[in-house]
Formats: sequence, C-alpha cells, structure tokens
Amino acid sequence: MLIEQKPVIFTDLDGTLLDHHDYSFSAAQKMLAKLASAQISVVPNTSKTRAEVELLRDKMGLSGPFIVENGAAIYLPKSFLPIEPDGMEQIGDYLRFAFAAPREKWLKLLLSVDTQFKGLFRHFAAMTVEQVCEATGLSFTDSELAMQREFGEPIEWLGNEQQKNLFLQALTDLGATPVEGGRFIHLKDQCDKAHAMNWLMAQLKRQFVQHNWVSIALGDGQNDVAMLAAADYPVRIASPVNTLPEFKTHKPIITSTLTGPAGWSECLESLLF
Repeated sequence: MLIEQKPVIFTDLDGTLLDHHDYSFSAAQKMLAKLASAQISVVPNTSKTRAEVELLRDKMGLSGPFIVENGAAIYLPKSFLPIEPDGMEQIGDYLRFAFAAPREKWLKLLLSVDTQFKGLFRHFAAMTVEQVCEATGLSFTDSELAMQREFGEPIEWLGNEQQKNLFLQALTDLGATPVEGGRFIHLKDQCDKAHAMNWLMAQLKRQFVQHNWVSIALGDGQNDVAMLAAADYPVRIASPVNTLPEFKTHKPIITSTLTGPAGWSECLESLLF
C-alpha cells in the first residue's frame, strides 16, 4: 500500500485495461469504481485517438485527463488545473497541449517509401473502414473512431520480419520515430507516453504542492516502455500474445500474473488497497 502519497495512474488501454481479444474492461470495473471512490485519477495513456478515448472514458466513468496517440497530445478538462499552463489550446470541452506535429507530416513521409515497400504495408489513411475492422477486430463504428487520427499513423505490416526491419530503418532515416505496439507500427513524432506523463506530473506538483505526487504506470507492450521506465511504480501487464516489455529502471518492477484488465486490477489492488 502506498502511504502518505497521492498516486496518479497512467494506463495503456489495448491489452492492459482492455482485453486483447474482445476489448472488454469488465474485469476492471470493480477496481475502477474503487479508484473513483478513493479519488485516484486514472489517466488513459494510449495509442488510441481522442474520439476513441472520449467514448471509452464515458463507458468507464472517467472524467480526468487523457493522453492520445502515443504521447502526441494531452487533453485536460478545463477545470482540472487552477492555472492554465502555457501553450494550451482549446479543443471542444478540453484544453490540449500537443507534443507532436500533425498527421499530415507522416502521410507525406509514407508516400516517399511506398514504391520501395509496395505491397508490404497498409496504413489507416489508405484503408477502408472495413479493412480497419478486419485489422483491429473493432466494430464498424469503433473503427471509424480509430481512423480519426490527429498526429500519428498506424501501419499494418504485411511483410516478413527482415523486410520490416528495413522498413523501420528507412522511416527512422527520414526522421520518424516508429514504435511497435501490440497490433501496429505507429509512425509518430519524437514524443512518447513518458514525456506526456512527466508533463502532467510536473503540472500537478507545481500547482498542488501540498501532495506528495507519485506516478503508477501500467502497460503490456513495447510502446509502453518509456512510460514504465519513467514511472515511480512501473507495472507490466501479462499479455496472451506478446512477451513482457523489457526496460531498465532502478525501481522495483511489478508484473501481473493475470492478463489484461484482470492483471490490471490485481496489481492495483496490491499497490493501493
């Protein structure tokens, strides 16, 4: 149990708070209610889009900040912080701080490697909703939400491992920072989940000095490594399909025995209650 500390939970969604196969969070519902009762913030920190996260937050009963597209931007409810940080822009009902360039930058870059790797990949902007349904297992409606990218671009790899390594190197040489998630390669700017998490923690520590703030991060994939390594309490969630993410940290690493949302609840129970 964390004593005399004010925790903030930063969580990956797919494969962590959401089941890898059916995207259900039912195994975490009791824990979400418990955290809400304890007034502990749960901040989604995900590769998903704003449109996707807004819908999920409503279903989960979350009302705080959220981080989208692998750390590309953070959205804050307008009343979340007493003082508005510099650099915020108003987007609908939220204040947004962007850490990344707009999506158009990456769509142009993918055009430049299309000939070299033709037929070996496809990406969301060039896919139909039906193709995204097939690639993700999402419903038609949820796939439409997933396609509303603002900053990065998910890529479905169709070639072999050797070809993929060449592809990743080509993107890197062009200035991209491709990250492999549970299902897709994510083409994005040089920002990550850790940077966005650290930004929010710095705001909280600056504006609410009476609390001893600590970060708990939970994730199951390679795109969670930076976030996990930077957290005060890193938690690896076991996956039915992927190996556990490996990273270096001087802090004790907590690893679930259960997968997905059941493992999520298991670890938070041992840490907080």
